[in-house]
Amino acid sequence: MTKPNPLLRALSLGVGFAFLYVPILFLMVFSFNDSAIMTSWSGFSLRWYVALFQDQALLAAARLSFLVAGLTATAALGLGTWAGYVLARMGRFRGFVLYIGLVSAPLVIPEVVLGISLLLMFVELGSIFGWPEQNGVFTIWVGHVLVCMAYVTVIIQARIRELDRSQEEAALDLGATPLKVFFLIVVPTIAPALMAAWLLAFTLSLDDVVIASFLSGPGYTTLPVEVFSRVRLGLRPEINALATLFILLIGIFVLIANRIQVRRERKAMQ
Repeated sequence: MTKPNPLLRALSLGVGFAFLYVPILFLMVFSFNDSAIMTSWSGFSLRWYVALFQDQALLAAARLSFLVAGLTATAALGLGTWAGYVLARMGRFRGFVLYIGLVSAPLVIPEVVLGISLLLMFVELGSIFGWPEQNGVFTIWVGHVLVCMAYVTVIIQARIRELDRSQEEAALDLGATPLKVFFLIVVPTIAPALMAAWLLAFTLSLDDVVIASFLSGPGYTTLPVEVFSRVRLGLRPEINALATLFILLIGIFVLIANRIQVRRERKAMQ
């Protein structure tokens, strides 16, 4: 068996990382460009960051997106944890196939179909009950929770299946209730998976365009929809500045989450 060539491996990794990250690096560099022309460097400037923070429509869309993403991630984490625990621990029960099909459906159904279906549902609810009066935060939130919950369920189900049940069984033998065992033993054990699932749901909600396009109403435009509508009319330097801030913010979140996970692993090994 021949050993892999270290030079070829390094070259392959270099090409792959360059393909992924060089465009992002150029975007970040040109966010400090003084010129309004995206491909022409004319000097260092912070003018586009100043213009970004003076753009009230973009800032309002960003606040709405972060609000919806936070609410979505929290709700999807609660529902997805419950669904994943049922799939991992309850075994096969009557209606199991239907249950797992309903939970997994958002993973395979195109988002366009989900968006249209939810839009029609809210239109019918509005015509019958008079609620919701118009599409807004609630309708976008419901659509995002529906999609993100499926991803959270997959993560939590896989993590719970890997757990050693000896501690749970010992606690039950000593008189602890199943609910107490879940919150005092299972939840702390799967805490890294819960954090990862929350961050994934937050990112998916923050990045969504299709469902938000169907479920948003007047005055409730999310940031991805706002950016997409502007990019269709031509690239603007403010978008580079916005993307750079998002990259830095996400990088900080990833570093914090990684530090927390490393500390937990070190404590577990001691």
